[in-house]
Amino acid sequence: MSFLSRVAEGLGPSKPQQPVEAFTRNDAGATSYPGLPGEIRSVVLTVCPFFISKLKYPPLEKTTNFIAGYCPAYMEERQVSSSFVKGMKCRLCGKLYPVTPVNFCQDDFGPLEIDYDYEGLKGVLTKEKLEARTFNMWRYQELLPIDGEPTVGLHVGGTPLIRADRLAKEIGVKNLWIKNDAVNFPTLSFKDRVVAVALSKAHEFGLKTVGCASTGNLANSVAANAAAAGMQSYIFIPSDLERAKVMGTSVYGANVIKVRGTYDEVNRLCTQVAFKYGWGFVNINLRPFYAEGSKSMGFEIAEQLGWRTPQHVVSPMAGGALVGKVSKAFQELYKIDLLKQEPSTKFYGAQATGCNPISGAVKNGWESHRPVRKPNTICKSLAIGDPADGYFAAKLIRESGGWAEDVTDDEIREGMLLLAKTEGVFAETAGGVTVATARKLVEQGRIPKNEEIVLLITGNGLKTQDSLATQLGEPVTIGTSLDEFVATMENTQEPVLA
Repeated sequence: MSFLSRVAEGLGPSKPQQPVEAFTRNDAGATSYPGLPGEIRSVVLTVCPFFISKLKYPPLEKTTNFIAGYCPAYMEERQVSSSFVKGMKCRLCGKLYPVTPVNFCQDDFGPLEIDYDYEGLKGVLTKEKLEARTFNMWRYQELLPIDGEPTVGLHVGGTPLIRADRLAKEIGVKNLWIKNDAVNFPTLSFKDRVVAVALSKAHEFGLKTVGCASTGNLANSVAANAAAAGMQSYIFIPSDLERAKVMGTSVYGANVIKVRGTYDEVNRLCTQVAFKYGWGFVNINLRPFYAEGSKSMGFEIAEQLGWRTPQHVVSPMAGGALVGKVSKAFQELYKIDLLKQEPSTKFYGAQATGCNPISGAVKNGWESHRPVRKPNTICKSLAIGDPADGYFAAKLIRESGGWAEDVTDDEIREGMLLLAKTEGVFAETAGGVTVATARKLVEQGRIPKNEEIVLLITGNGLKTQDSLATQLGEPVTIGTSLDEFVATMENTQEPVLA
């Protein structure tokens, strides 16, 4: 039976063989590879008779139709890529593909990622060349999948790596750093990195309309960067998203669509919309390029540490891609001789207890995660119940010798306050997850107290102020006289500053 015939009947690919029920076209989840052994659990693929009648398999040399990632707006003859991009490769079977807006392998539905010519990069991308460039994410553009110069997000990245001695003392460790993407440009989260790459690539593909499914930060970033690039954007979000994130998206003139459902249900709808209209959705058909942007955080960390990698990295996990891409970044720098020692960093994943599919898999020894159908946590930005990279994140964490943990809503709030009061960094709820998880891992003895640790802070607390509404008291109010202030100072209760 042909590939398209199997897809049309909902059977999935011909290899590996799998039962009919394993391919669930109506499953409300993001794509996860694989679910249980031999299972493709949540491929959100839609096929229509018109499409089948038109498509010439395989649709790679001349892309004129769209299948969960194929884009009709893509210029037919444009197959040129960066001189250091060899193509795209399936993360499961290794099958090679040319650079096109497609996100999965036709044989096994494994996700595609960018394959680079590392031998060709040796001696080309040198420390001297890097140091002569502006300190932002495009400093490393040879290791990012764009053709020539970037066109979107030219000032993204270059965020500080902060020595966090006061926080280190509070959680009981000696050598702690914070990679602070809460001050990233333009929308105060690490998502600006992935969007800069995705929209630069969308521009190369000739796309005029872009979009995303988002739990908030990605919505802000796609809307802002699309506006700056003159692109039209459609942003799909769960209807219960924080008000600040909704406003921080709408202000850029984006078409914001609230969906009554979980993130995973929103993601499925976006796949169908992308299929129908041929738009570029950054975390669907542009995902292979989008995900590569996260590597820039790892590149910067290694350079900021003096061209070496830390012993431990604690990362928040939503879709699960960030932890893997930081690891890939470290390995790439070693492959092109920018690092003297082969990286041996242990990676740790942080999630909220109310949505912990990846940490649950790691702690229970499962090969892959079990979807959380109804996430219930104040940390909306990590509330992805069926993460696209869940399988790979859990695998990396185990193989690196790390671990994963999750924390309650109260622990998340405590983590946010602790980071703010010790280091002056106001992180969103995901930052609270990361700090609280790091403290828990240290208490468990999983992270040694005397080794170097980097915490990834991925978003700004101004976006999730409501989560702390009940934790902070009202400021003291006084008149204009000095006596009233003195009386306040003599009061046994310390004033809470605004």
